[in-house]
Amino acid sequence: MPARTANAVALMKEASPATLEAFLALSGMFEETTLDPHSREAVILTVAAHHRCHLCVDLHEAKLAALGPAPDPGRIDAVRRFTRQVLAASGAVSDGEMAEFQAHGYTRRNALEVVIGIGAYTLSTFANRMTRAA
Repeated sequence: MPARTANAVALMKEASPATLEAFLALSGMFEETTLDPHSREAVILTVAAHHRCHLCVDLHEAKLAALGPAPDPGRIDAVRRFTRQVLAASGAVSDGEMAEFQAHGYTRRNALEVVIGIGAYTLSTFANRMTRAA
């Protein structure tokens, strides 16, 4: 774990062990979704950029790079767009936006799994900003 990440975890644990526990549980659940690793990292990066958490952006850009090139870059762009749409509409995406997401091979289940990622990484980005870790 990079030093900046370890510091963020320590700050969160010190300020609120329950917040850290909630993040670890929810992010663990997100890792178990049917979204592929590239898609999960794209969701995380989109949330981190949206909330301007530079710590998370740096960490997850490195994780995404370590995965290597995405097999289908268009599919990754679709999950990024969809994540931004979910954030902008507080979940109330249009039928057209859902259809566009599904046109790239994603499912309604994947759409709800994006919501898990948004929840987990909104929690961490908000906590990182409040503890001044980011």
